[in-house]
Amino acid sequence: MITVHRNSDGALLEVELSGEVTSTDYSEVLVPAIEAALTEHDNVRLLAVVQPEFKGYDLSAAWADTKLGLSHWRGFDRIGVAADQGWVKTSIRLAAPILPCPVQVFALSELEAARRWMRESLGSIHVVDLGGPCIQISLLGKLDPDEFSRAEADLDNLLQTKEGFRLLIDLREFDGWQGLSALASHFKLVRKHAGMLDRAAIVGDKTWQHMAQRAASHVLGTRTQFFASEDIENAKSWLAAG
Repeated sequence: MITVHRNSDGALLEVELSGEVTSTDYSEVLVPAIEAALTEHDNVRLLAVVQPEFKGYDLSAAWADTKLGLSHWRGFDRIGVAADQGWVKTSIRLAAPILPCPVQVFALSELEAARRWMRESLGSIHVVDLGGPCIQISLLGKLDPDEFSRAEADLDNLLQTKEGFRLLIDLREFDGWQGLSALASHFKLVRKHAGMLDRAAIVGDKTWQHMAQRAASHVLGTRTQFFASEDIENAKSWLAAG
């Protein structure tokens, strides 16, 4: 059985699963609710609450679940699952890396935390003018495509007053991208402004960030340097130097 609850603006669906779920539950309850939400919003957030008496899917429901995922692959902004069954948690965690949106698993006792996670913003990008040709971009949390669009507008406004620029990329609190579309938006932003970039400093504390700096030197065609998190002031000085 599936029961669907919508929040006030319809962009967040809370789906309760109990007993045995059938294909009829999908075709008559869940799919219409998702498609109705997607007529009003570009994407939706879905929280599945798996009750203790949930027994699983019949074979037709499992196929309906697969078709739902394939047909609405880009329609989900975030998926949360609250469950106590070990097999449910394991299945979701195995599937999470291939899904194009953030996925988080919670225990039923953490349901309110799950609801907060569904509502909150996962990340943000701050663009700051450091003076002269220097600009700092701080990536915070886990970023979605809309954050890159807002950052692009902020960066374009700053660059109207500069002939070229030097960039400090602050990755100290960066947790990654919310799906493949966010990663694509990141590359789009880089490509658009690469020709104006004079040099770039990357600040972080993860091995992959240091590796990314080395790759960026080739991709951007400009001088880049990596600094550890505690050396951010040195990174600013390096940028400002001639």
